[in-house]
This record gives sequence, structure tokens and C-alpha cells, in this order.
Amino acid sequence: MKKLVIASIATLAMVTAASAAVNLKACAGCHGANFEKKAMGKSKVVADMTHAEIEKALLGYKDGSYGGPMKGMMKGQVARYSDEDLKAAAQTLGK
Repeated sequence: MKKLVIASIATLAMVTAASAAVNLKACAGCHGANFEKKAMGKSKVVADMTHAEIEKALLGYKDGSYGGPMKGMMKGQVARYSDEDLKAAAQTLGK
């Protein structure tokens, strides 16, 4: 029984960690498949931003310290992710 509980906890931890990663495909709906578009015609082009700029923006949206007209929408998009997940996502985007 103890081994079953430990295995269940380990599986749950792996599933939780996997689901926590930022879903960049969802972002593409507004930002474009290659992040080449201004979302809703208002944002910066993410593909033109540096990794550091993207990280600052994502973390700033989350804590409310960054953003213009789309601030409210973006806060809702990033709120579910940890800072570490957002930092990791920023490293895969931009230049």
C-alpha cells in the first residue's frame, strides 16, 4: 500500500509539473504562430523583443507592474503560471 501511495504521489507531481508549463500555442492565437503579430493591433511584436524584455513583460503582467491597453487581459493569461514557468517561456521567445 505504501508503494502505491508513493507511486501515485510521484505521478501526480509529474502531471502537475507538465501541466504548469506555459502553453505557447494558446499565445499564438493573438500573437501569431511565430509571435510576429501585434496582438489585437496593440502589443509589441514579441518576436522583436529580447528574452529579457519578454521576461520583464510576463512577470510584470503577472504582478500588475507592466502593460498598456491589454494589461488586464494579459494578467489573466499569466496569473496561473509560476515565475519560473514564465522565465522559461521567455527564454524560448524573441531574440
